[in-house]
This record gives sequence, C-alpha cells and structure tokens, in this order.
Amino acid sequence: MDTLHYEQFPKGHFVRIVATILIAIVCLIHLYIFLLETVLFRSRGRKVFGIKQDEVERLAPLMSNQGCYNGFLAAALAVGLVHPDPVIGRAFAVFGLVCVAIAGIWGGVTVQRRILLVQTVPALLALGALLLTPSVLTP
Repeated sequence: MDTLHYEQFPKGHFVRIVATILIAIVCLIHLYIFLLETVLFRSRGRKVFGIKQDEVERLAPLMSNQGCYNGFLAAALAVGLVHPDPVIGRAFAVFGLVCVAIAGIWGGVTVQRRILLVQTVPALLALGALLLTPSVLTP
C-alpha cells in the first residue's frame, strides 16, 4: 500500500485541508459554548463555568445574551466553510476567526486565562493556516 505524501497534493491543497479542519473545530467549539450559555446553562453550563446554583437565575439572561454572540461567531465560521464562492467564504472565515481571537484575548484578560487556550489559540492556528492557503486553489 502506497503512503500519501505531501508532494502528491496540488500546491496549497494540503494546507487548505488543515485550515478547513481547524476552522471546523473552532466553529464546533463556539457552537458548544453557545449551547452551554443558552439552552444548557441551568444544567451543564452552570457546572462547566463554575457558577453556584444560587447565582443561576440571576446570571441566566446575561449568559444567554453572551451565548448569542458565540452563536454568531459559529455562524460566521460555518458560512466561511460552506459558501459556494471561495472569496466570500474566505472573508467570512477570516472575519470569524479574528473576532474569536479578539474575544478570546479579552476573555482571557477579564475572566479566565484558560479562555486563551480554548478560544484564541485554535482561532489563531486556523487563521494562520487559512492565510497560508492561496485565495483560490487551482488544480
């Protein structure tokens, strides 16, 4: 059985695959955060974020609002992954990843350093991989 080597991919395709996988991971992370902050906040979300039971009802509206923003980030990344026009898809992906990275930095500074690892690092890796790909790939 032959092994697959990087050289077998047309120029830019390998890094495009890596970028797509990383963007999908960031999108899924933010979809999960959206769910934790909205529909799952009173159960699983509360536990993940370390919120005491007696604070849940007071914080639920704030978390739900915050969750919407994470949902918008996931939506931008999803559009970037599936848009039929590669230029528009790339623009959505770059916008979404930059927003995630900035939000992650802000969260890391103001809330918890772990946010840098969960949000910012994956977003910057995906952005770096995406920026290494040609805008439009040719076979």
